[in-house]
Parts: sequence; structure tokens; C-alpha cells
Amino acid sequence: MQGFASLHEASLAKGALDSKTKELIALGIAITVRCDGCISYHVHDALQAGAKMEEIAETVSVAILMGGGPSVVYGIEAMQALSQFQERGL
Repeated sequence: MQGFASLHEASLAKGALDSKTKELIALGIAITVRCDGCISYHVHDALQAGAKMEEIAETVSVAILMGGGPSVVYGIEAMQALSQFQERGL
């Protein structure tokens, strides 16, 4: 787990892409691979990195395009997570 944590930190650090963009990419992948925990985690971290609701919604839209019908269900979960985090002031 320490190795994965190090990989996570290095992968999402600012580089050619900023951290917000990387979190949005990670969110899109989480939706298409149907990872419940990943979706909530990356919605949270995208918000922390400065993502706006519209950016998250567009990410969900692209994930649905790439993941087909099942991604609709997981895209809805991402939007629900966004709503919950916004209610908490994030």
C-alpha cells in the first residue's frame, strides 16, 4: 500500500497537466470501470483541486460516452457525491 500511495501522489502531482485535470481524468476512469469508492474519492479530490460543478458534469458526460449504458448509473453516483460534498461546503 505504501508503494501505491507513492504512485498515487506522484501521478497526481502537478506536471504537464495540473492536478485538477488529473483528478478529472481519474474520475472519468473511475466511472467507466465502475469503482464506487474511487468515484467519491476523485469527486472530492477534484473539488479540492479547484474543479467546478460544470467541469465534473462534463467529465461524467465523457465517461458515459466512453463507458456506455452502465456508466450512466455510475455517473449519477458521481453527481450525487458532488451534491453531498457541496452541501458540506466543499
